[in-house]
Amino acid sequence: MTANKKFQSILKQIKKMRDDRDWMQFHNPKDLAEAISIEAAELLEHFLWKTPKESENYAKNKKNLREISDELADIFNYAFELADNLGIDIEKTILKKLKNIEKKYPVSKSRGKAIKYNKL
Repeated sequence: MTANKKFQSILKQIKKMRDDRDWMQFHNPKDLAEAISIEAAELLEHFLWKTPKESENYAKNKKNLREISDELADIFNYAFELADNLGIDIEKTILKKLKNIEKKYPVSKSRGKAIKYNKL
């Protein structure tokens, strides 16, 4: 199965879960964007007050990793549904964004640096 077919299969399952529960009425762009933000905050909560090394060790624990995975799944589910509801082609959008990043952050100037493109 190609990546696009896998994604379409996942999206179909997300929409079925939503539609079986009659939740489309609640899944407008504003509420989906808020849900993404809330789930991202729940993901961040796992790493709050931890050093980078502590956060790496935390994520190696199976229980913690499962909880982190659940938060990521929530984020992906809402993001994929929002894109679908708005008619956004996720694959095209991501590839376009990657090309823009490549232009803003040429390897020769940005390799190994965490500096915004306008400061390179």
